[in-house]
Amino acid sequence: MGNAALRDLAAIEPIRFEELSGSVVAIDAHNWLYRYLTTTVKWTASGIYTTEGGTEVANLMGIVQGLPKFFENDLVPVFVFDGVVTDLKEGEVSERRAAKERAAAKARAARDRGDGIEAARLEARTQRLTDAIQRTTRELLDLLDVPYVEAPAEGEAQAAHMAKAGDVDYAGTEDYDALLFGSPLTLRQLTSKGDPECMDLEATLAAHDLTYEQLVDVGILCGTDFNEGVHGMGPKTAVKAIHEHGDLLSVLDSRDAAIGSVEAVRELFLDPDVTDDYEFDTTLSPDIETAQEFVTDDWEIPAEEVARGFERIEESVTQTGLDQWT
Repeated sequence: MGNAALRDLAAIEPIRFEELSGSVVAIDAHNWLYRYLTTTVKWTASGIYTTEGGTEVANLMGIVQGLPKFFENDLVPVFVFDGVVTDLKEGEVSERRAAKERAAAKARAARDRGDGIEAARLEARTQRLTDAIQRTTRELLDLLDVPYVEAPAEGEAQAAHMAKAGDVDYAGTEDYDALLFGSPLTLRQLTSKGDPECMDLEATLAAHDLTYEQLVDVGILCGTDFNEGVHGMGPKTAVKAIHEHGDLLSVLDSRDAAIGSVEAVRELFLDPDVTDDYEFDTTLSPDIETAQEFVTDDWEIPAEEVARGFERIEESVTQTGLDQWT
């Protein structure tokens, strides 16, 4: 979840969906989708989301299960998809890939010994966003008239940029690094039961007497997806060190410590690769019948597995006036 250490510093408060009604949220698509993908795989027999040709599309079930939460609460989601992997993140990606391979080997062993529950738990950890998942996700969103944006690099950075620009009301992600990308207001726990929580950048800065740049320095000292932190440096220690020395480089000098590519990491947060070349319509008109056919006929998901999700979407169109959102 990005820099989870920031949880100890972030100003986070529960927020009721009633308070969010009518809002537009830029969703970190890979973060959101991965959560539904892993849950679906963990609790669903693989044959249900696997076509006769062997293509796995558990994502389609996850989307149908996850979208109603937005529609029912009069929220417009704008999904933001990752672009190219940042060079600085290659090590993190490689480490995650290796972890998935280890989990896959353990899952096969569990299947061989007849432990289906353990195998499903491990298989959920092996999920990745394949080309088929990437393609079919966008196709289903198109049919449901849900807008999406293609980020040049980090989807989370693009979502934060859109929130800063005022084109959306919130960024939506589980990653605490949204603070470091400068998202003014971030909604978390959008994939969980119950109401979400709101992470407030300005309140976070005020609570710790930090500038935005200093908060980025604190995050880097603790460690991010793009760098290893300084050994023994937790969030409170990092804040104290920044207060004492002023900035990241001065703290490193005082401790005779080093962080690889530190200037590049800092620049990645302060000036990320984002685009203003996007537009989206928040007046939505989902083609529910065609979307159902796409999921059940084209991709062979049993109709009963997604029936309730589509029912909830259809009900919300009527109840919230979905096609009149602006």
